[in-house]
Amino acid sequence: MRRHTAPLLMTLLAGCAHYTALPLPAHPSLAERVEQLPQAPTTATPLSLSQVVALALANNPDLKAARLSDAVAHGATRQAGLLPNPQLSGAFLPLLSGVGSVPAWNIGLSQNIRAILTYRPHLRAAKDTQQQIAADIVWQEWQVAGQARQLAADIILGEQARPAYAETVALMAQRNVRLEQAMAHGNATLAALAPDRAALQMARSALETLDQRQLALRQQLNALLGLHPDARLTLAPAPDLPPFDPAALRASLPSLPDRRPDLIALRFGYASADEGVREAIAAQFPDLVLGGSGSSDNSQVINAGPNAALGLPVFDRNQGQIAIARATRAQLRAIYDARLSAVVGEVEGLLAQQAQITAQLERVRAELPAAREAAGHAAAALSAGAMDERAYVDFVVNRFAKEQEFMTLQTAAIDRQIALQTLTGEGLPTVATESAR
Repeated sequence: MRRHTAPLLMTLLAGCAHYTALPLPAHPSLAERVEQLPQAPTTATPLSLSQVVALALANNPDLKAARLSDAVAHGATRQAGLLPNPQLSGAFLPLLSGVGSVPAWNIGLSQNIRAILTYRPHLRAAKDTQQQIAADIVWQEWQVAGQARQLAADIILGEQARPAYAETVALMAQRNVRLEQAMAHGNATLAALAPDRAALQMARSALETLDQRQLALRQQLNALLGLHPDARLTLAPAPDLPPFDPAALRASLPSLPDRRPDLIALRFGYASADEGVREAIAAQFPDLVLGGSGSSDNSQVINAGPNAALGLPVFDRNQGQIAIARATRAQLRAIYDARLSAVVGEVEGLLAQQAQITAQLERVRAELPAAREAAGHAAAALSAGAMDERAYVDFVVNRFAKEQEFMTLQTAAIDRQIALQTLTGEGLPTVATESAR
């Protein structure tokens, strides 16, 4: 007997889970260089928008954490697929006094039957929750990809705009130096210098604001990619966005609910809540425990046979859980209805904004050459003495304002385009799940 006990205990222990320590990190896991990121290009070339999106999807810290929730959901589904263990009971009662001659004993084995009645809806609810979490992760990937696109595109457009800002500052600084020298020799007045100083201050302030915005955008993009804030990210000179067709996008709106991960996740959440209602209704039946037992008294009289225990539903008929399950299902239905209505309205609203901004951008694009040409003529006229300082500055400031307006509208148009492509999933991961019931 003793020879067989040790192998049996070892076999039982081998099937048990064991504790393994998982200490918290002592330092932030931020990469110092782009090349240190997984899936980063092997050569030091400027990154396109598509490459930035790929790096964000692979390295975003929040996405890494969110993807681990899928493992939690798998564990919950696995647990939901297990029936409760049968109960084994027993007792050994040594003879202390009396007429008996041997110790008494009893042993019994029983199983809760109600758990079998709720097994299937409980398991289906867990599977639906797992699918919901998977769809939620894809929706978060959409958000991260869209944010990476927008940040990278805004940085690229800011780099394209900076030379015009810097050129205006340099031009106005040179004018100020010459006028100050002329005023020092008595050839110019303070009134002549004032417009140039104001224009220089305006141009310098605009350039500094642009530089501040560029730094903030770069730090946000670095954080999105899991990079150190000071890491230098070299981007392509122009944003490579997917083709944008407003008409095709509007035509695809009816199928959008079948593609949007957030709506798919809500449908799975509703399906899980619906199974929760079924489970709560099935659980209103009283506890029923079936089994068998055997016993022997102190005089060696042995008895054996089936036994049953039935709960009496006098006070608790699971009415509270049923009410909670039904209210949860109704709440999720209302949330889905509200989100479904908002989705189409959001896309339609952005399409209208995009059309308005595009029209404004085309107007400014048509006006910009004339403003540039007028500023050039004004500079020649000032050099020839045919224009005063104030009029010249007005032409330069008008050209700078027109350049700023064009760049602002261009950025706004691309931001709307990226937002629309993010909301509709253009070039983004799809939900690889079973269809929600």
